Amino acid sequence: MRLSFRPLTDELWPDLESLFGPRGACAGCWCMYWRGPAKQFKENSGDPNKRALRTLVRKGGVPGILAYRGKEPVGWCAIEPREAYPRLEAARTLKRIDDLPVWSITCLFVAKEHRRTGVSVALLGAAVKHAKRLGAEWVEGYPTSVADAKLPDPWIYTGTEEAFLRAGFTVAARPARTRPIMRYPTRSRSAAR
Repeated sequence: MRLSFRPLTDELWPDLESLFGPRGACAGCWCMYWRGPAKQFKENSGDPNKRALRTLVRKGGVPGILAYRGKEPVGWCAIEPREAYPRLEAARTLKRIDDLPVWSITCLFVAKEHRRTGVSVALLGAAVKHAKRLGAEWVEGYPTSVADAKLPDPWIYTGTEEAFLRAGFTVAARPARTRPIMRYPTRSRSAAR
């Protein structure tokens, strides 16, 4: 069955709840990890993080897109302008590499039974299209390179380098051996240079 994609809105909140389950995707994260200081994130794990994301969506924020197989939500991609993620802005390893206005992909979550079926790659492509519709010129991601080690799925919530490469992203910088910064221009590649 083909995938379809929809930006998260208040109306679709129950689908995100269903996809993330009672634990909020990964130990109560609710996709709030990059939105504030580490101490605040830890203190808010679980329901407080859920309420914070819910409030953002209720106020009209669109923090990402959902992937569906038929009517079933099977995946999530968090994407917004980099400025929406203060913790990312402060991250030493993932600091800005230039002054380009980028949109950041900070999370990919796929339901366990749909993993390794191409959902992540398709979500990345849909995220680029979503950001382009909203005026983005560059989309950036911070995946994990898992070529050297097998990591548990929860540790690669930012996606894998392989998935980003398959979606057409290229490495813009490699501040750490296992953590590239990857980019995709929403304009033609020749116009983006």
